[in-house]
Formats: sequence, C-alpha cells, structure tokens
Amino acid sequence: MIQMSHIQYLTQIYLESGAIQRIQSECNRLNIKKPLIVTDQGIKSAGILSKIEQVLGGMEYVVFDQTPSNPTQRAAELGKALYEKHNCDGLIALGGGSSIDCAKVISILASHHEPLKNYATIEGGSNKITAQVAPLIAVPTTSGTGSEVARGVILILDDQRKVGFHSWHILPKSAICDPDLTLNLPPYLTAATGMDAIAHCVETFLNPPFNPTADAIALDGLERAWQNIELATQDGQHQEARLQMMTASMHGAMAFQKGLGCIHSLSHSLGGLFPNLHHGTLNAVFLPAILRFNAKAQSVIEQKKMAAIAQKIGVSDESILPEAMLNLSKRLGLPTGLKDLGIEEAHFDQIIQGALKDHCHFTNPRIATFDDYRNILLESM
Repeated sequence: MIQMSHIQYLTQIYLESGAIQRIQSECNRLNIKKPLIVTDQGIKSAGILSKIEQVLGGMEYVVFDQTPSNPTQRAAELGKALYEKHNCDGLIALGGGSSIDCAKVISILASHHEPLKNYATIEGGSNKITAQVAPLIAVPTTSGTGSEVARGVILILDDQRKVGFHSWHILPKSAICDPDLTLNLPPYLTAATGMDAIAHCVETFLNPPFNPTADAIALDGLERAWQNIELATQDGQHQEARLQMMTASMHGAMAFQKGLGCIHSLSHSLGGLFPNLHHGTLNAVFLPAILRFNAKAQSVIEQKKMAAIAQKIGVSDESILPEAMLNLSKRLGLPTGLKDLGIEEAHFDQIIQGALKDHCHFTNPRIATFDDYRNILLESM
C-alpha cells in the first residue's frame, strides 16, 4: 500500500531582487504595527539590518540581535521578554535559518504558556501549537535552510536536546526572498548553506511517502543548486547564481514537508552536542554515507529515485552518487570528514542515542539501527 503524504502549499512569497521594499506593506497587510526584528550580530555588523530599518522608515520597531549560530531556548526566551516589554504585535525574522527559527519559537512563547519542551514534535506537542501565534514575516539572508517557507523549527532546549517543532501555524505569513541580501555572504557560508539545500532536496525526494508535488519541487531545487553552488561560492556577486541558490533553498523546504531522514537525525543530534558546528556542513559530511546506506533499500521505487537524482546532476550511474557528493564538497572547500570537525569515536554513543530519538529518524527509506548509525559514523570520519 502506498503511504500518502499530506500536501499543503503554502504562504505569501516574494522572490525577486529588491523584494525587501515590500516589508512595510506586508506589515500593513498583517496588521503588524510594532514588530520585533529578530536577527544576529553578524547581520547587524554587515549592514543588512540597517537596510531593513531604512525600508521601515518611520515605523516603530524593536531589535533583538542576540540569536546564536544554533538557536537556543534561552535566546528565544530573551527575545520573548523583549517582545512583551515593548508590547510588540508581530515579528520580522532577518537572517539565516537560526534567526528565522528563533523568531518562530518566540512567536510560540509569546502566545502559549506551557513549558517550551511541551510543544516539541518528539514530545507530541505539535497539536498544542495554535493559530494564536504571533504573525511572522521572514527575510532570509542565506540560501540553505528554507525556513522562510517551512512549518518546522529546530532549536536546542535547555536540556541540550536539539529538537523540532512542527505546525502549519508557525509557517511565516510572508516570505520576503531578496537574493541581493546574499551577495556578500562569505564563500564558506555560501557553500555550507548551499549543501544544506542540496541535502534537503535529495533526502526529501528519497523519503517514502507519496507526494508527487514535493518530489517535483525537490528535483527542480536539486538541479538549480547543483548547477549554481560552485559559481555562487566562487563569485559572491553573481546575481543569477544567488537567485538560483535562493530558489533551490526555498524548494528544498517546500519539499521537506514530506519529512527528511538519517542525514538530519545525525546532524540534529551532533549539532545539539556541539552547537558551534554548522548544520549545513554536517549534512554535507553525512550525505555520501547515507546515500550508500539508502542505496541498499529493496524498493524498486527507491532505486528509480536514485537514478532520477543521478540524471538531474549529470551523473551517468547512480552507484557513484556518493562519490559525486563527496567531490562537490571537496571542490567547495568544505570539511569532508568528522575528524576534521574534532569528532571522535568516544562521541558516537551519544550521537546515536540522539539520532534514534530524532523525528527525522522515522522517515528515512531504511530505518537505521544503532549499529547502522555506528557504521555510518565510522564511514563519515
């Protein structure tokens, strides 16, 4: 029997050069009169925050610029305190996935009153998140997570678990996707976030549930990312490459409503243990080994999907897909093994325990055992 996937699309999206000019009109449409801008110090120092402030003109707003590289419960609670202190009535998330995810959690905290962990997907909390969440406008400054069009959040709780929160209610009410905001993104971040988008497209396409819409979007996103990630990394000012990467990022997140898999269950677990590690980099490291693991799935459908991925990226034989992904990471100058990131075998048990409990673990084409994860980690060293 075919396992059907829920299909729901989507939100108000503006994808164009100069899209940030629409922010004030979107605030008006959503009846946001005093937004909290959720961002980070890097965005502020790069001058991107000042561009948004200019667009807002005389509108009243408050800035929370303390989002860490991996969003945490503490950061979200600090943002919520500022939101309430200044009587804000909506949010503008400005930054990469961390700022957007942090803003999504603030939108929950500002309107829901149980302990935060009670709303986590792994705790059965998705249905507790209601339409009372604060309205959110998302303005991405990287091309990777696609959080601006996603119903999910990944956040590190105070107990150090890196967990997901999922609800259509926390989907941003508006996504302002302006590729010009990514023109000065450094090469490493361009590459790492771009590999995050590629991992989303590959992993969700291989995911078993029947969702032909998501599959088509994922393949399109993969093709765009594969053709443009090296150019965007090498030439940060290439506007067309930046546009294509932002589109690929958005498509990856549109598609992963199907669910993800072992790449992300491992990345989430490892990122919770070592919050300084970049999520996209971890996905790139795990991608080859997980492709090899998934290639052993017995389903004819999965074998056809591997062949479709190979075709999209111009690889003659699906058996060399893992090598193709590894070589791309090498060309981009990304780490290609866990050793490069300071991970040792002594960390494996903790990583595996977290991966086995992660929501993405249950939607992989092959359900990995403890020993499977250990072998994948060894292969990824």
